Amino acid sequence: MSITRKKGPLYLQIKKIIKDRIMHGVYPLGTTIPSEPQLEKEFSVSKMTVRNAVQELAQEGYVEKRSGVGTTVIRNTSLSKLSKGKRFTELLVENGHQIRKQLLHTSWMNNEPDSPLYQHFGSRCLKVERLYWLDEQPYIHYVHYLASVFPQTLSLEGLSLQSLYDLIEEYGIELHNFRDSFTVSSANEDTAKLLQVKPQSVILERLRYSYDIDGNLVEYSQGFYNTGLQHYLVNYDV
Repeated sequence: MSITRKKGPLYLQIKKIIKDRIMHGVYPLGTTIPSEPQLEKEFSVSKMTVRNAVQELAQEGYVEKRSGVGTTVIRNTSLSKLSKGKRFTELLVENGHQIRKQLLHTSWMNNEPDSPLYQHFGSRCLKVERLYWLDEQPYIHYVHYLASVFPQTLSLEGLSLQSLYDLIEEYGIELHNFRDSFTVSSANEDTAKLLQVKPQSVILERLRYSYDIDGNLVEYSQGFYNTGLQHYLVNYDV
């Protein structure tokens, strides 16, 4: 796994990578993460760098260090202020599934005045395209569009691991309201190829609009789910 000082402190990068693996079931609840010497070798860093990363995870309640046992995963759900409930991926991990994110494409877009994106974000927005794998089978094709609240010098490479909502929080933006809509759709050629289904196959399409406390649209996303692989579940608590 490649890390570089250009992206910030090495221990924080390692912490994010390990946390992502925990959140997506690579290191399941109750199991131990690799030993410090193994992590030192994987990331080519010092013992102190690894220890600082693990200590951060322990302070946040994700792992617990036990003498003679190792470092055990004790929590695999988010404490993000952005969500009062559990994310769909967290529910899948709780049920023993493993989720892997693959970054397909990132770019800054110049929106045409007559386009829907211009109406949402104005002349410029950030596009992030990702594929989610469920137990090593392609499951969700996501295209995210973000308001131009980030500097153009932002490094996009780390988005293969980082949650978009964590990134938004890092820039001091609090998402206050979400609006989701669902529809039955058909897979176009690109999505069909990514999800390994036939073109025009019936899939679930999810649209999400995320707003800040002032009602400004921060994120607009399109998600395409192969529900033949795993149903998408929505629980409403009264």
